[in-house]
Amino acid sequence: MTSLAAARYGKDNVRVYKVHRDEKTGVQTVVEMTVCVLLEGEIDTSYTKADNSVVVATDSIKNTIYITAKQQPVTPPELFGSILGTHFIEKYSHIHAAHVNIITHRWVRMDVDGKPHPHSFVKPGSETRNVQVDVIEGKGIDIHSSINGLTVLKSTGSQFWGFVRDEYTTLKETLDRILSTDVAASWQWRRFSGLSEVKANVNKFNHAWETARNITLKTFAEDNSASVQATMYKMSELILAAVPDLDTVSYSLPNIHYFEIDLSWHKGLKNTGKDAEVYAPQSGPNGLIKCTVARSGQKAKL
Repeated sequence: MTSLAAARYGKDNVRVYKVHRDEKTGVQTVVEMTVCVLLEGEIDTSYTKADNSVVVATDSIKNTIYITAKQQPVTPPELFGSILGTHFIEKYSHIHAAHVNIITHRWVRMDVDGKPHPHSFVKPGSETRNVQVDVIEGKGIDIHSSINGLTVLKSTGSQFWGFVRDEYTTLKETLDRILSTDVAASWQWRRFSGLSEVKANVNKFNHAWETARNITLKTFAEDNSASVQATMYKMSELILAAVPDLDTVSYSLPNIHYFEIDLSWHKGLKNTGKDAEVYAPQSGPNGLIKCTVARSGQKAKL
């Protein structure tokens, strides 16, 4: 005998671009997103009985995303995700949870002759602003915001020593090394009672993203890092102190290695230690360090 233990379905990789045109100033603003919506509820029979009468077609979900983007604000993404998720549980009585994931692809206004251009933009690398919005009927709205793909590097101000040394260890201790990573930083908001409370707090979402990003960059640059672990914990503490509405802050930081190259074989050329100038960037393997920091007495939501 078998039973359906869990099920959700929906539409993934829905690409959405929206432009806002200010007719008075001629200035245009653009937003590009990749959206995924997954639904849960009384849908078991579509799996177990081949009963499609309980299925909201994924094509209809796609169309709903486009129509909602036309009729509602798409920024901040936390609000757009909450509007979308609430729509599905209010529209369909048998749908009890909607899970909305939004990846916002950054476009930065172009400067031309030292002035912001009204309708031209530059894409600054692979950095994205992401949100996961879970709207649960009868419980509220959980929002998880994040920064992904923010690649940073500093050429000094990082050390690593005092770690376990045993028969498996070849890594040398260092008081000065290159530190580089692709930042994945996320923060969990306290649960919102519903869409109206999300709307009442809408100004906090952009502020939190800007605060988290600025703290990440400033701490990375200025901290004389004893380890990636120590630096990421400092970042998390500072974000929690600056944004009271957050429950937890998490980081996932790959340690992208740049190895010294011993060139002493060529006429005694010095290129290690304090003489190192030329390095070999590594694509892998790499260290991967993660943590979740909560307020005292607060447990992370798994």
